[in-house]
Amino acid sequence: MKNIIITGSSRAGKSTLAKKINQELGFFAISTDKLVAIFGEAYPHLDIRLAWDREKTTENIAPFLGHFLGMFSSADGRGLLHYSHGVAKGNRFVLEGGYIDFETILPILRLYGIEELKNSFLLIGLVQGKKTVDDFVSDFIKYDTKDDWTFGFNLNDLRDVSEDAFTYNRFMTDYLKKYGFAIYDTSMEREQVLDKIVADIRFELS
Repeated sequence: MKNIIITGSSRAGKSTLAKKINQELGFFAISTDKLVAIFGEAYPHLDIRLAWDREKTTENIAPFLGHFLGMFSSADGRGLLHYSHGVAKGNRFVLEGGYIDFETILPILRLYGIEELKNSFLLIGLVQGKKTVDDFVSDFIKYDTKDDWTFGFNLNDLRDVSEDAFTYNRFMTDYLKKYGFAIYDTSMEREQVLDKIVADIRFELS
């Protein structure tokens, strides 16, 4: 049984999709944002922090994610560490988030006998490649809540963030293709796209 990795651009629906998969398919949902927050509180000296240096945080948490994915997705759960108990069968999970550096993670996975991501995981990539900068600005204004880091930004700041989002979506599309992800665009009719993804996963698992 393959576990699932969801990654992609910010605000594309990663957390919402993971929740749907949890509710409809029974996979335990794990958020990299929450893992980063936990590391930030428990081990501040590791420089794994939210709303800080995203590139550095992604680099610093990558070894943990590599060993986590390897331990709980390899054939016997042993790999490099040679644990005697192995993985608990039937514990299916979906890992979602943006702090995932596959260039660092892949060599670690090979220590657990996982040569290719697609051999052990269903790979789901979410992008919003059909949106313009103005579309991003409009969405930030319409949908931001106090839980979003952009909440309260003025229009100029939102435009700067939106220009970054526009550029990042194009980078992310190429990045996901490189690692064999099935790519879904949630720029429009997001709920219908997420429903289709769940249906595709259900079909794949059957």
